[in-house]
Amino acid sequence: MDSQERSSEEAEGAKERGLVYVWKAGSCSITPERLLGLSGKTVLQASLGTSHGLLLTEGGEVYSFGKLPWRSGPEELCANSPILEKALLGQHVITVAAGSFHNGAVTEGGVVYMWGNNSAGQCAVANQLYVPEPQPISISDSETSPLLSVRILQLACGEEHTLALSLSREIWAWGSGCQLGLITTTFPVTKPQKVEHLAGRVVLQIACGAYHSLALVQCLPVQEMKPIPERCNHCSQLLITMTDKEDHVIISDSHCCPLGVALADNQPENQVFCPSLETLEGKSVTSSQSEDCQKPLVEEHRPVALESDGASVLSSNDGQEDGGISSPGNILFPDKKEVKEYLISLSDHTLNETLGKKTCTELEQPSQEEQVSACIPGPPGASTSALNSLVASCASAVGVRVAATYEAGALSLKKVMNFYGTPSNDSGSQSGSGSPGPEALKDSREEQVRLESMQGKKSSSLVDIREEESEGGSRRLSLPGLLSQVSPRLLRKVGRAKMRTVALTPTYSGEADALLPSLRTEVWSWGKGKDGQLGHGDVLPRLQPLCVKSLDGKEVIHLSAGGHHSLALTAKSQVQVYSWGSNSSGQLGHLNSPTTVPRLAKVCGDGVWTTAAGPDYSLFLADEEDYQPGLYYSGQETTTENNLSENNSAKSPVLLLSCSKIGYISNVIAGGDNCLVLVDKNIMGYIASLHELASTERKFYFRLSEIKSQVLRPLLGLDNLGNANTIQLLQEMASRFSKLCYLIGQHGASLSSFLHGVKEARSLAILKHSSLFLDSYTEYCTSVTNFLVMGGFTLLAKPAIDFLSKNQELLQKLSEKNEENLQLVEVLNALFFMPFGRLHNYARTLLKLATCFEVASPEYQKLQDSSSCYESLAVLLSRKRKEAEYTLGFWKTFPGKMTDSLRKPDRRLICESSNRGLSLQHAGRFSVNWFILFNDALVHAQFSTHHIFSLSTLWVEALSEEAGNVNGLKITTPEEQFVLLSSTPQEKTKWLRAISQAVDQALRGTSDLFLYGAGGNVSRQEPPISRSAKYTFYKDSRFKDAVYDGRWLSGKPHGRGTLKWADGRMYSGTFRTGLEDGYGEYRVPNKALNKDDHYVGYWKEGKMCGHGVYSYATGEVYEGCFQDNMRHGHGLLRSGKLTSSSPSMFIGQWTMDKKSGYGVFDDITRGEKYMGMWQDDFCQGNGVVVTQFGLYYEGAFSTNKMMGTGILLSEDDTVYEGEFSDNWTLSGKGTLTLPNGDYIEGLFSGEWGSGIKITGTYFKPSLYESEKDKPKILRKLGILAVPPDEKWKAVFEECWNQLGCESPGQGDRWKAWDNIAVALTTNRRQHKDSPELLSRSHTQTLESLEFIPQHTGAFTLEKYENIKKYLIKACDTPLHPLGKLVETLVAVYRMTYVGVGANRRLLQEAVREIKSYLKRIFQLVRFLFPDLPEEGSTIPFVATETKGRRSFCSGKSDSRSESPEPGYVVTSFGLLLPVLLPRLYPPLFMLYALDNEREEDIYWECVLRLNKQNDTALLSFLGVQTKFWPGTVSILGESRKVSSNTKDACFASAVECLQQISTTFTPADKLKVIQQTFEEISQNVLESLQEDFLWSMDDLFPVFLYVVLRARIRNLGSEVHLIEDLMDPYLQHGEQGIMFTTLKACYYQIQHEKLT
Repeated sequence: MDSQERSSEEAEGAKERGLVYVWKAGSCSITPERLLGLSGKTVLQASLGTSHGLLLTEGGEVYSFGKLPWRSGPEELCANSPILEKALLGQHVITVAAGSFHNGAVTEGGVVYMWGNNSAGQCAVANQLYVPEPQPISISDSETSPLLSVRILQLACGEEHTLALSLSREIWAWGSGCQLGLITTTFPVTKPQKVEHLAGRVVLQIACGAYHSLALVQCLPVQEMKPIPERCNHCSQLLITMTDKEDHVIISDSHCCPLGVALADNQPENQVFCPSLETLEGKSVTSSQSEDCQKPLVEEHRPVALESDGASVLSSNDGQEDGGISSPGNILFPDKKEVKEYLISLSDHTLNETLGKKTCTELEQPSQEEQVSACIPGPPGASTSALNSLVASCASAVGVRVAATYEAGALSLKKVMNFYGTPSNDSGSQSGSGSPGPEALKDSREEQVRLESMQGKKSSSLVDIREEESEGGSRRLSLPGLLSQVSPRLLRKVGRAKMRTVALTPTYSGEADALLPSLRTEVWSWGKGKDGQLGHGDVLPRLQPLCVKSLDGKEVIHLSAGGHHSLALTAKSQVQVYSWGSNSSGQLGHLNSPTTVPRLAKVCGDGVWTTAAGPDYSLFLADEEDYQPGLYYSGQETTTENNLSENNSAKSPVLLLSCSKIGYISNVIAGGDNCLVLVDKNIMGYIASLHELASTERKFYFRLSEIKSQVLRPLLGLDNLGNANTIQLLQEMASRFSKLCYLIGQHGASLSSFLHGVKEARSLAILKHSSLFLDSYTEYCTSVTNFLVMGGFTLLAKPAIDFLSKNQELLQKLSEKNEENLQLVEVLNALFFMPFGRLHNYARTLLKLATCFEVASPEYQKLQDSSSCYESLAVLLSRKRKEAEYTLGFWKTFPGKMTDSLRKPDRRLICESSNRGLSLQHAGRFSVNWFILFNDALVHAQFSTHHIFSLSTLWVEALSEEAGNVNGLKITTPEEQFVLLSSTPQEKTKWLRAISQAVDQALRGTSDLFLYGAGGNVSRQEPPISRSAKYTFYKDSRFKDAVYDGRWLSGKPHGRGTLKWADGRMYSGTFRTGLEDGYGEYRVPNKALNKDDHYVGYWKEGKMCGHGVYSYATGEVYEGCFQDNMRHGHGLLRSGKLTSSSPSMFIGQWTMDKKSGYGVFDDITRGEKYMGMWQDDFCQGNGVVVTQFGLYYEGAFSTNKMMGTGILLSEDDTVYEGEFSDNWTLSGKGTLTLPNGDYIEGLFSGEWGSGIKITGTYFKPSLYESEKDKPKILRKLGILAVPPDEKWKAVFEECWNQLGCESPGQGDRWKAWDNIAVALTTNRRQHKDSPELLSRSHTQTLESLEFIPQHTGAFTLEKYENIKKYLIKACDTPLHPLGKLVETLVAVYRMTYVGVGANRRLLQEAVREIKSYLKRIFQLVRFLFPDLPEEGSTIPFVATETKGRRSFCSGKSDSRSESPEPGYVVTSFGLLLPVLLPRLYPPLFMLYALDNEREEDIYWECVLRLNKQNDTALLSFLGVQTKFWPGTVSILGESRKVSSNTKDACFASAVECLQQISTTFTPADKLKVIQQTFEEISQNVLESLQEDFLWSMDDLFPVFLYVVLRARIRNLGSEVHLIEDLMDPYLQHGEQGIMFTTLKACYYQIQHEKLT
């Protein structure tokens, strides 16, 4: 139905929306005529000029009608039917605006087109009187570079100017006159310029009168404590002025800078303006909402607010909110004392003085000469009238406040007035007119008081009461104090003021402000103000926008500007419309005098929602009965007088049109000659439903506002509202109410603008932003039910009884309760629960709208869904209300003492066992057990005590019948378990269901309690056994007072969680059945050091167990294994200030927190390293010590000392073997051998290096013996050290344990594989959380490890290779047990042999240790792969071996006669060295280099010397046979003959090949390099000999020697010894063995080579 396209040939009017009716302006009885000629197009928007109009239709086309003088052609005179503007075709226009004689349109892209009269540049075209066709104009922001064109949203056109509102909410202007708001005097302005004065502010709407402009601007957000400048930066006057009145200080911020004023036409009548009502309103007498005394004063049954709260000057009226804090005028006094002093020191000027002074101030004019004019122009009557009315107004101001202070008691208003003012005639309720003269005297004081308090804070006029700064001292204007002393109540309230102001500052939600029209608005105006149409309280023009202060906080949502008057429509449609400016034809809708400040217009009807202002009349669209809009007119009348109001002289708007004639009016437009309305026909009730929704929403908002101002605000102001808790709840309720109220106001405003538009159902706010409404209602419901549960309404009733009983009628009207003698509590209850009824209305309206659509259409579906959403929320909230009332009833009957501790705002009762339906199993005979189930806890109450079990950690299950537990429920909580017996099975199921649901709800939280659309009955399931919750232990011995937050399983912490003890300890990690188990982090504060002990690692059954890192507060760090909270197993302890340069380090085995077993201790400060056995933290047993000075000791230790037999070896090979008694102290029998072989036997005593006493014999062995003997001593090294197989037992044991074996080799292999799989997956899962720990290659390694090599069938070489590959990968990742083992071994090896441990004496130890590793790892590998043959056995080759491969040195074919039988020999060396050696290579090779240092130095010297020779010389020197000399060599790719100066060219490929020996790690690889070198040599010789031949050793050796020399390998000796020590034993006699022997021979040969 939205866009049912009808064919155009049907009768016009077939379309039901956007019909246009026009009539002549200026008459009260009219007959609107349909405007035809649009061929049935829907008109979306219209705009009228003086004698023409524009229409915008649905397709974005623009039509003109009326007098169009700018067009060339026949229709320029008068186009009766609309003419299409062809220039705009295809430019989808979204909005149009007509000025008096010019037009504008805005397209979808934000481009502005202008046409029409351009005499004042209003079309933004230079030097052209008329613009006949729509012409695009460029608006570009010069501040941006490059120039960006500005997109426009809205246009407004006046007589000679045009304003445009941009997408960034800034105003651009062009045309002529001060109404542009531009800082310029050269007119016309034809290039659009930005109105800088409002730049940066959010402008919501603009309107242009004939010669003035209005803008609706969003208020700035409340600035938190921003220092406000003290003076105006233009005219240096104080911005904030203070006046004392009585016990009041009036603080005004209404400073109006005269420099913002164009003082062009200085006509006398403009210069001095009568200080009657208008100017007095400018006096900023801030009247504010009453908090104690509501006194109905004259007129309109509207109780008028009287101020009583001395300190917080809440500038607001009519119950309008104005967040106490948000307006800068309301400065609260910082402390009570100041207020007291201020109030007491009220000055004692006499009245006359003050008034005299005031009059002068009032009339002082800031004209250009700055003259202080004391004379008052005009007839003498005027001055007396001025004085009188001034007196009256002062009296009224004082009176209001006195009356309030005396709580409407002692002094009545009249008496006060008579006391101050001269008696004046009490003639009726005529208000002062705008002309000076006797009429002004007639103002009745009451009327003045009424207006004063209604108008609230007025915009400042130029003649403000300002604190003058004469003679440097500030003179205070004040009235004599009426109170002899300040009442203590007042001071008490001053103290409380702060808390109270917060409560009703509406908490605007930023979200709602972005989606719906804002109500926090200000009105700014500028331009010509001769008729007061600017609303600033004077008739002066303004060059720049100025804020109309008196409309602050009035929630203006729409502005209309007429010829010389302005209208502002507020969100509270019942308060209706403010109007100001010229009232020559009664167009303001109230008094017959003009007004320079906004006043309320009196329109009948239920509430105005659209206004339009013509040249001298106003139109109002208001709700009639049946929610139909009625059109009211106020202005020039040609018919008979039509006095509808009770006030004879006022013109009141007259009803022009009601819907019944033409249909539902959606918008009204006023122009010069004509008025126009857009009408919709009500098809299927769609339009009617929309109007009903809008109208009821506006009424609803009015009611909420009334409740807020008339009930809530006074309630908040009452004393003794109970404890702080209640007050806080009341404030929370009030602020949520404010929020809801504000949202409804916004929604009302958005519905009004919705009705002006296309009216598509899907863009309704309650549909599009339904969550905003649902949330606001739910929030408000929560706070109001919380208040109810805490007995808030009952508490309120007492202090409020006074206030409430006076306003019984009002309350009943607001709460819609008409029964007689209702309890106050009930009335309040009904009042605050009233808003929820609105949800049903929403649901109903949405349903009504849905019925207008096809059932299958998406709109229908959407409306239907939304409707059920609102309905189910309504049901849910009413259920919440019932729960709250049930709970409140329960608290009334519950014993008082317990109530105080148990009663919480958000706690609701579900059921309780007062009917004896539930009892405790095994309870004593006389004990009383009362069980109460709340929505967050189960309470077990006894005589005087009660225990609260939180539901989130409560598990309930029904007990099976057979155990004799009839009707039993088992309740489990973290520290208790008990059984409840119910009297009947029904009772049992009731409780079981109630507890289960409550637990479920408590776990789910209230957030998802309302599943939109799901209704209240969410499917109930059993609450989960496993859940997350927080709990504080109260009796568990270990966890007492600790707080646990994490996962639970059946009453026990289980899963991830955090446990914090009261003393600061904290554990965070995994739990299993109530104990720490798995990976976790633990901190223990150390009070003395003010640091934490910190453990990260594995736990078992509540104790540290497994691998972990413990950082002590002292700075020590232990990394290794734990058991039962103690260091046990293999571990590394670093101690010292800095862990990087720690003074000592221990790595080794621990037993029960003590060093025990084999370990290496590095004492960095002393420069010693101990490697040996420990017991109870002492060195005990055999061990080795090396020092940085090269001393070496091995032998026995006892309690950290060298005691017993030992060997001591110094750097220069001096050796002592014998007894020791203390570190480095010789004592007892021994032998001392000197480096040259001499030795002394005998008794020794003394410390090494500081003189030793010897009793003994000196031997000098014969020379030839010495060679054999010297190595004998050194050969003994290692006998007294720890045997290599005894070392690092713990490391291997740990690996076996990981595989699930008790002791090495004992266990189930398949279980071992399972353990490996588990280790890999758990570790991977742990690393998933931190992917950066795993590189991609690492992840791939892990994936490939998931495949286990198969072991079925005969063992072949291929399987052997598979195992080898598996091992290489396994050792690549520390997550695999083998990888972990290798990683640990590498760490301990490096710890042992690096630093002080790099001692050449330790070489043999180091080699033995590696061999021991190989043996032990091989045992592990054979356990995992049992079909791997044992050490030294062979795997037969598959017989594809190529026969006839010649060996080097023997003539016969290679049948491998040396090896036992053909095949591959399995050895631990071959299998594991490739994995292990590359990791251990650096420390090991370093030891070799140190050990062979002397030999290598000799060798190197010789190499350097011999390499000085060229190739031929060296070859001949070495005795290589000439036939083997290469004839040609390839140098840099070209072949050359070998000449006498060729160097480094012969056998180059072989040399290069041999050099690679240094780049390999394992002996096998190094042997391969040697073999390749030999092959390269043969290749070279073959090329030059061109014939087959066999090497003999004698021929080969010199050639090889040449290659070795030329290869220049620096550490050849180390390489040789390493190969010798670690090569596979079975290779020694094979081909590679022979080649290696040749290399070794070359090495020794070079050392002993004598150059002749």
